[in-house]
Amino acid sequence: MPKAVRYDGFGGIDVLRVDEVKRPEPGDGQVLVRVRAAGINPSEAAIRTGAVAQMFPSTFPSGQGSDLAGVVEEVGAGVRGFSPGDEVIGFSNRRASQAELVLVEAGDLTHKPAAVSWEVAGGLYVVGVTAWGMVRAVQPKEGETVVVSGAAGGVGSLAVQLARRTGATVVGLASQSNQEWLKSHGVIPIAYGDGVADRIRAAAPGGVDAFIDTHGNGYVELALELGVVPKRIDTIVDYAAAAKHGVRTDGGAEAGPGAEILAALAGLITDGHLEVPIANVYPLAQVREAYTELERRHTHGKIVLTP
Repeated sequence: MPKAVRYDGFGGIDVLRVDEVKRPEPGDGQVLVRVRAAGINPSEAAIRTGAVAQMFPSTFPSGQGSDLAGVVEEVGAGVRGFSPGDEVIGFSNRRASQAELVLVEAGDLTHKPAAVSWEVAGGLYVVGVTAWGMVRAVQPKEGETVVVSGAAGGVGSLAVQLARRTGATVVGLASQSNQEWLKSHGVIPIAYGDGVADRIRAAAPGGVDAFIDTHGNGYVELALELGVVPKRIDTIVDYAAAAKHGVRTDGGAEAGPGAEILAALAGLITDGHLEVPIANVYPLAQVREAYTELERRHTHGKIVLTP
C-alpha cells in the first residue's frame, strides 16, 4: 500500500506520521502521479498547528503539502495531454502531496523539462508562484529600487531573481552567511537587525520604490518608514500590519493560473535564468526532521521530501 503523511489533530511536529493508505483512483479529469519529490512550506506548519484554522479549516485525519513532481501513473477519463510515464510538475489543493501517490487535477500539472531536477521541480510551486505574484504586485521597473526581506529563503531567493529580471536594483535582507549568494545574483545584500533602515538608505541613496516582505516582524513598518507607498508594499506574513496600513497581501492566488506559471518558471530554470536553491532533502519517513529544520526559519532555499 502507498504511504502518505497524516496527522489526526492540530499540534506540533510530533503529530506528524507516515501511514499506509488506500491507493487513490483517478476520476474524471484527474491524474494519478507517483511522487518523486514534494516540497515543504511554512504555511503547512501554520495549518498543522491550527494557527490559521479560521482561514484554512481542517478535517481529520489530514494530509499535508501542495508542491509535487513525479511520473504519471494513471489518467482518468477526459484527460488530454498526459499519459502514463510522463514526467510532470504540479500541485495539489487537497493537502496531499507529501505521499507516494497523489491525485492531481490535470489542469494543475505541466510537463517537467529534463533539465529541471526532481528536487527543484518538486519544491517549485508554492515558492515560485508566490514569488511571481509578489513581484507582479509591486511592479518594479528598470531604474527603481526594490527591497526584499528574507531574501535567501524559499520565496525570497526567487523573488530577488525575478525582480532583477525587471531591470530594478534589488536590495536583499539576509543573514551574513547568505550574502555571497545574493551578490552572485546581482543583489545588494544587507544584514538585518539594528540599524537596518540606515543600511538600506546607504545602499539606496535614491530611495526605495517597492518592498517585498517574506519574513514579517516589523518589515511593513520599515517599508513605510523608508517612504514606500502602501500599494507598492506586499507582505505574505504580516496580515495584521497589512490591514492596519492598507498594504498588499498578494501571493500565489493573485498571480494567475498555477500550471502556466510553473511552466514559465521551469522554462527560466532550463534556460539558466533562474536558480532554485535546495537547502536539504529528506526521505518521506523523516518528515518530522524536515519540518524541524524548516521551522528554525534560517534555511537558504527549499527543503524537499523524497517518497
